[in-house]
Amino acid sequence: MSVSYARLELAQPTVSVQLARLRDFFDDPLLLPGPRGMRPTARADALREPLRQALAVLEQVVAPAGAFEPAQSSQTWRVAAFDYGEYTALLPALAGLRQLAPATRLAVIQAAPTLVAKKAEQGDIDLAFLTDTEAPPDLRRRSLFTETYVLAGRAGHPCLASPLTMAQFCALEHVVVSPEGGGFEGVTDKALAACGVARRVALSVPHFLFLNAVLAHTNLVAMVPSRLVRGNMALQVAAAPVAIPGFEMLMLWPERVHRDPAHQWLRAHIANSINHERDSWISRSASLAGLP
Repeated sequence: MSVSYARLELAQPTVSVQLARLRDFFDDPLLLPGPRGMRPTARADALREPLRQALAVLEQVVAPAGAFEPAQSSQTWRVAAFDYGEYTALLPALAGLRQLAPATRLAVIQAAPTLVAKKAEQGDIDLAFLTDTEAPPDLRRRSLFTETYVLAGRAGHPCLASPLTMAQFCALEHVVVSPEGGGFEGVTDKALAACGVARRVALSVPHFLFLNAVLAHTNLVAMVPSRLVRGNMALQVAAAPVAIPGFEMLMLWPERVHRDPAHQWLRAHIANSINHERDSWISRSASLAGLP
């Protein structure tokens, strides 16, 4: 019996106390004296396999999380993003995601900035993309890039061929994006008000996708985040006579997924994909400009 106690790493009195508790719980002796030591009762024999399986499951549960294997994973991620975040943060990562983790799934949902923190903590979303002015303070964050605004209109727009004065800029018919719907003012209007002037906003739309189509097919213009019109041959960009403050694009996630290997991998993949796209764009722009 001393060998058995050594395997248990318990002293004989401690084993006796625990065995007594088990006998009371199962209402069975469990172990009986025999010619060669203690022998199990029928009840103890019946418990052997279920307990072995339960212990195996428990070992898996408490074992340290292993490295995430994207090629073998069937993970489902839920991401909150509006169309700007979809285009600038998710789109660069999608091709690589399908190649590196082909069995995973990604659900993109829209959530008002005021609801993102609650949905993240409830488990409705795992990741979100918001600007620094919209981001709730109680989520973890990573800065993805800093964005600037540019004046954009259709290619060949007659009013964008030469630099605009403030009066000419304000006289143009503008489009604004109002995610909440129906708004006719934005950061540009605040900057103009500080200068004592106002522009004419003729159209308010809820999505950037529709905005680009409107600019390409009309003489309307808009102050838009530069990444949305970069490389779009149907549009042209001009200098605005007023400085508009840009914003920082953030990736946000709750504490519950902060250390999870699968979520860590996704966040790193998205950030690396955005950086790669930025470097590729810089290289193409330099090549077109004839720079070494």
